[in-house]
Amino acid sequence: MKLTARLSALPLSLGLLLVAASAAAQPVYRNVDKSGKISFSDQAPAANAQPATPRAGNSNASAEGLPYELRQVVQRYPVMLYTSDECAPCVSARSLLITRGVPFDERLIKTDADTAALQRLSGQTSLPVLSIGSQQLKGFSDAEWSQYLDAASYPKSSQLPAGYRPAPARPLVAQSPAPAATGSAKTAGNAPAAVAQPPVPQSVNNGPTPSNPAGIKF
Repeated sequence: MKLTARLSALPLSLGLLLVAASAAAQPVYRNVDKSGKISFSDQAPAANAQPATPRAGNSNASAEGLPYELRQVVQRYPVMLYTSDECAPCVSARSLLITRGVPFDERLIKTDADTAALQRLSGQTSLPVLSIGSQQLKGFSDAEWSQYLDAASYPKSSQLPAGYRPAPARPLVAQSPAPAATGSAKTAGNAPAAVAQPPVPQSVNNGPTPSNPAGIKF
């Protein structure tokens, strides 16, 4: 059962629910051709399939000090968790990642600016949201999230080194620091400089193709 906490009363699309249910009902396999091209489908890879070729990716700070194989997965498919306070499904989502030993970054939704950024990111304001590479999972489902983590080659049990600590959770939108009070009329008359918001990753999914029947996009 998928658990979702809502920040506003936005209706869920029946089509999205059907797609999510369909994805959770079948296994997801990663297929790699001889050139190293990676695709995801519901078809198991051939016995002679080549291993995935490491590719450059957006590594997060929590990748430092990880075992080599796990670090390669983190660089290819970085995990980002979007949560808020007083969100029971968010607690369950975070617990799954921690128990499984998945390195992840966490962004908190607290302000109106955070909520607006989440709306642009996922098309809704329900939480939690998980991104694995460019794949977005909306609403917590232990089975579905585990399925996608398996497909991205995250280990099923923790391989984190002793003493590993994840990066602390941060607001989705960086807050502008308060201007220092100097008593200067010139300082008082200047408006605080706007802080550029970090680019929000967009989830792209062009739907099923002959080489990717499940329509999964990382």
